[in-house]
Formats: sequence, C-alpha cells, structure tokens
Amino acid sequence: MPAAECPAAVQISVLMPVYNAAATLAGAVESILGQTFADFELLAVDDGSEDATLPLLQAYAARDSRVRPVVMPHGGIVPALNHGLTLARGPYIARMDGDDWSHPERLARQWQLLETQPSLGLASCMVAFGGCRDHCAGYAAYVDWINTLTTPEAIAANRFRESPLAHPSVMFRRELVQRLGGYREGPFPEDYDLWLRWLDADVAMAKCPETLVVWNDPPSRLSRTHANYAAEAFYALKTEALARWLARHNPHHPDVYVIGAGQVSRKRARLLLAHGVRIVAWVDIDPKKIGQRYGGVPVIPRAGLPPAGECLVLSYVASRDAHVQIAEFLESQGFVAGRDYLLAA
Repeated sequence: MPAAECPAAVQISVLMPVYNAAATLAGAVESILGQTFADFELLAVDDGSEDATLPLLQAYAARDSRVRPVVMPHGGIVPALNHGLTLARGPYIARMDGDDWSHPERLARQWQLLETQPSLGLASCMVAFGGCRDHCAGYAAYVDWINTLTTPEAIAANRFRESPLAHPSVMFRRELVQRLGGYREGPFPEDYDLWLRWLDADVAMAKCPETLVVWNDPPSRLSRTHANYAAEAFYALKTEALARWLARHNPHHPDVYVIGAGQVSRKRARLLLAHGVRIVAWVDIDPKKIGQRYGGVPVIPRAGLPPAGECLVLSYVASRDAHVQIAEFLESQGFVAGRDYLLAA
C-alpha cells in the first residue's frame, strides 16, 4: 500500500485532538507519518483553533491522504475526543497529542502487542519526559514512576495512587468504547476516569517495555492549567472508584485501616466515608500522633495492625519515598498488594 493512500478500512486510527497547536503540530504529525507501520489514519480533530492549526493540517492532508482533518466548534478536549471516536475507522485507536512525538516503531510495537495478546484491551509504552527536570521535578518523578508500571498486575494494583498511563501513549481496542463507553465530561481528568472505569470492568492493560513517546510538558498543558486536573479533582474521582473496588474485593468491608495520620492524609481518606467506608484506625510512626484520636478514630502504631488476612490497609501517605518503605514493611508482614493493601496517594 503506498504511504499516501488511506483505504476505507485501516488497522489503526490515530486520534489527535488539537487546539491552537500550530507551534508544535509539525513535529507531532511528522512523527506519525514517519511510522514504520503504514496502515493507519491520522484523525486530527481541530477543536476550533484560532491560529494556523487548520491550514497546517490541510496542507498535510493534501500531501498524504492518511491525514484526515476534522473541524468542530471549540468545545474542549472531551467532545473532540468523542467526536473523533465516532469517525474512527480502525479496530485500534492510538492517542496522540499535537505537542508530543512518537518513535517510528511506536504503532508497530503496540499493534503487535495487542495482536499477539488478545487478553489485553490496551497497550501503552514507556515515555520520555520532555521537560526540564530541574523546574518540573514533580512531573518528572511521576513519569519515572509510570515507567515502572508495565504489567497488567502492576497497572491495576497502582491505579488508585495516580493515573498509571500517559494519555498520548496508549493504543486500545475500539470495541472497548462501544462496550464500556468513551470519555466522560465532568470535573475530573477525562483520561484517568476512562482508565478507572475500564479497569473496574477488568480490562487488562500493559506497556511495551520501551520508550516510544516523548511526553512534552509545556506551560500551557491542560494538566497544569485546568481545574479538572487539580489534586482535588483526582482524589474525588479515584475515591469513587476505590470505594467501588472495596465493596467488591474487601472481605472486611466496610472496615479499612489507613496508614497516614497527617492532616492531608486524613482529609483525603475521609472522602471514603461518604461512600459507606469505615476507617477503623489511623496508622502512623509519629510518636506524637500515636494515642491521639482524630474524628473519633484512634491513631495506632504499625505494630498495632492486625495480621495479614485480617484487615484491608490503605496507604494515604503522599511521599514517593514513603511508598517504598510502606510497601516493604507491609510485605514483610505477609500483606499482598492488591489483596491486603493498596497505595491510595
């Protein structure tokens, strides 16, 4: 098939919503057109841009018919994504953003992973942080963390800590959208909401153990500027999903033990109370907190936890280094991640 032809049916629909992306668009589009896997369409949904985004897309479409510009009034990323999904012709949907870059082998590797492992519903990959690590240390650390989550088990077990996937790095089966629904509009991050709902439906997700996307971090990125991506929005969203998980999987429901008796940890954990979860005790290592009661709930030392198998433990300590120490402690006591404990912050 010549590279410039786009048949009525393709293997992969690359879905790229764009808004005023003229400054970075060329690099993103060129990285897709340079893929070794040629059987794709680039469905570029222009969300009412006011710069040169649309003329750029039209110029690429004139050169390569695999580029399909779609124009719609400005309504935000969720309507743009969902509109693109209705137009997609491939059985696989690959996400891409107009300010990121895909390795030439990206589509080929993710397509192969989904083709050879039919139990998987979504294939992602490791990503390179495209920003300044000195000025954006938190975001860089987040990228380093998600790159450690490559197996379905690791992704599922860590989904209540933070979003385990970089949105523009994923490829998923279109039938998931038809069966489980697409993106939802609301006061929450649309991608994390989708992953949580699909994981709740036992969709298996994995990553190619290779860096195939450069995930850039410009100051204008929505995750930096929009209230839907603030910490409060993340916690409200994942609390609902965590409460559903607990109702299904916690043999001691509605009781949980919460590691972290600090003010922020307590505030975030207490969101579960509205969903019928009961906090039996706060667990902490600070001797000044041990023996106190917060909201009528006692603070106990780690040694006061019941044995593994007799309780469900949630860690709400936000420090990344503390996560490792807490997991090591719990596992040394026989607790198993995803069964006896979850990291939830």
